[in-house]
Amino acid sequence: MRDPDGLIARAGVRGDPDRDQHFLVDDRVLDRLPTYLPELDADTTHLLEIGGGTGVLTDRLLEIADEVTVVERDRTLAAFLREEFADEIAVGRLTVIEGDALEVELPPFTASVSNLPYGVSSEITFRLLPEQRPLVLMFQQEFAERMVAEPGTPEYGRLSVSTQHYADAELVESIPKEAFSPPPAVQSAVVRLEPRDPDYEVDDEEFFLRFVKALFTQRRKTIRNAIRNTAHISGLEEPDAVVEAAGEDVLRKRAGAMAPAEFAALAQLAADVSEIGDGQ
Repeated sequence: MRDPDGLIARAGVRGDPDRDQHFLVDDRVLDRLPTYLPELDADTTHLLEIGGGTGVLTDRLLEIADEVTVVERDRTLAAFLREEFADEIAVGRLTVIEGDALEVELPPFTASVSNLPYGVSSEITFRLLPEQRPLVLMFQQEFAERMVAEPGTPEYGRLSVSTQHYADAELVESIPKEAFSPPPAVQSAVVRLEPRDPDYEVDDEEFFLRFVKALFTQRRKTIRNAIRNTAHISGLEEPDAVVEAAGEDVLRKRAGAMAPAEFAALAQLAADVSEIGDGQ
């Protein structure tokens, strides 16, 4: 197994906090990350890694996968990965894609294990989640706690509902700052996301997610007022018609107390009784 410090030395680079570069260097953490893939249904035929860095995690993924694809936006690091892993590339076990993970075409993959660039972790996650593949992703601790939060807790919000719409989310490990070089300003955490269909139905997923976003912008207001105040976000043409059609027990609640299934039922009702525009 390649040594993290040795890889950094050979790459001739240093992490740069200004560029959201913090290299994971703790061997024990690196060894554990692939083990968080769901044991029963994780297909490791083709693993995707976003943000390969110096290849410390790549090296471990190659131990368990038939094929690995790494996306790395830093030109210097992408060139280093192609040089360091030339043998694996030559036999078709590793592909290095140089570019932004939000813009490049992603290959078909069976699962992803990634230490994400924190500045774009949300956008990358919501590019991966609709693919319905097992994910083991590292985030800032606070972000991870919001992803897995349950209704009625302070951390519960739009991120919780949107994440749990696609997958069962579990925070499996908190990672200290010292596991990175250079240490980031905040603690990190690993989240396991197991894809599954929600226990409710929505006809228009795009509207459902936009509707949830709208109501959480007014999380201190009752649902009654939040519906009326956020039509410019949700795109509802007739918010008053939605309020009139909804039950009083729902209208008295606040967004933070609404389970995902309740949001889905309300969004479905809203779509049925009101025209929907593009929103903002």
